[in-house]
Amino acid sequence: MSRFLPHVTVAAVVVDRERFLLIEERDRLGAAGAPTVFNQPAGHLESGESLIEAVHRETREESGWEIILDGYLGLYINTAPNGVVYHSHTFLARPVQRVTETLDEGIFGIDWYRPAQIETLEHAGRLRSPLVAKRIHDALEGRAYPLDLIRDLNHPQRAS
Repeated sequence: MSRFLPHVTVAAVVVDRERFLLIEERDRLGAAGAPTVFNQPAGHLESGESLIEAVHRETREESGWEIILDGYLGLYINTAPNGVVYHSHTFLARPVQRVTETLDEGIFGIDWYRPAQIETLEHAGRLRSPLVAKRIHDALEGRAYPLDLIRDLNHPQRAS
């Protein structure tokens, strides 16, 4: 029997004046020359870091923004077209300041989008995964939970 190992990721739904921060990136699953896709700042949890540390790091690396976390949107589980299962811990955040212009390789730009613009991207098939729209929908509905919902016994002082 094969061992099931989901990929643990984090994502930040960063909101500023009813606009959402999205990154434009190369579609890693698409064919060469495929159009870029849009996603929240997101990425894999690295060894030794807490979920909170990971979401701050990924947001800085992919968007250049420092953020303040306002809540935990939840655990989103999705199977990608390649069969990989992602467990994405998603946080609601607001921007503090842009701290760098240097972004991760494969990111072509960042910008702020209103819900109607994101819906247009969704209908055009330009969102990285169905999680992007679902996270925004949940944020708009006020579905965030307190950060102390996360109990990190490896990083108790950094769990919230």
